[in-house]
Amino acid sequence: MKKIALVFPGQGSQVVGMLSEHANNAIVQATFNIATQVLNYDLWQLTQQGPEERLNQTTQTQPALLTAGVALWRIWQQQIGIIPTLLAGHSLGEYTALVCAEVLTFEDAIQLVAERGRIMQEAIPVNQGAMAAIVGLEETQVTAICMEASNGAVLQPANYNSVGQIVIAGETAAVKRALELAKNQGAKIAKLLAVSIPAHCQLMQDAAKHLQEKLNDINFSIPKIPVIHNADVAIYNDCSKIKDALVRQLYSPVHWVETIRMMQNCGIEGIFECGPGNVLNGLNKRIAKGIILNTLGLPQTLQEVIASVKREE
Repeated sequence: MKKIALVFPGQGSQVVGMLSEHANNAIVQATFNIATQVLNYDLWQLTQQGPEERLNQTTQTQPALLTAGVALWRIWQQQIGIIPTLLAGHSLGEYTALVCAEVLTFEDAIQLVAERGRIMQEAIPVNQGAMAAIVGLEETQVTAICMEASNGAVLQPANYNSVGQIVIAGETAAVKRALELAKNQGAKIAKLLAVSIPAHCQLMQDAAKHLQEKLNDINFSIPKIPVIHNADVAIYNDCSKIKDALVRQLYSPVHWVETIRMMQNCGIEGIFECGPGNVLNGLNKRIAKGIILNTLGLPQTLQEVIASVKREE
């Protein structure tokens, strides 16, 4: 297999007990130990024992998922050693991809995403913003629904996750109006998501300003592996443009469908999810026809990936 891409999940993939199958792996423990030192709380214990409510708080979720993705990346490096052609991450996962591309250090990234979670949480009062999933409608239909339901409020597509699966975000009342319209137009699923932060919409503009200030204090390096960015499905070698893409990501939609199609157009033969769970793998199956897909989160699937890669060598 000559062309491989790794993708890193965002919030929603966390679960108490994640990576427990790798509990005795020295690389996993060493990676979580570094994060624990940076954060000043036991991140491994939190991911294994919870409580779930705390793990699901965005200030803890983001460091946990980043650390899990980096740990699995380090296992990939040790056991497979093939440098991917492309990297990408969904929302928070974009930061994990940038660590693996050596754009920023793991330690800096841990601090950065913890701060990102804090400023996102504080950007809008609780219950005034919401996100919802709509399945079974075309992009044009969802866009029109957002325009009709907004009534002057903030409401927009936030994640183009897969074919026929779009997440919207905005002010809570407007999101609820959109769900009713979506149901009336035949959506298979139209439901609120269990999140308190309306990410990837204009309500995150103030958070983006604070993120920009934080990014100005962190040294970035030119990527050693190309990373496709969420906000515009572009690849940058300029550190200032990478930082700008991260700022825009907070209030812009995640273009995941276009990201995976770009990988297809680049001749990628295998896309492997580098993180706990298989959320992205499920999305990618609806987008990437004819490409080998798998996850690295379990020892069994990791071995399946190793076998598939070696067969193609």
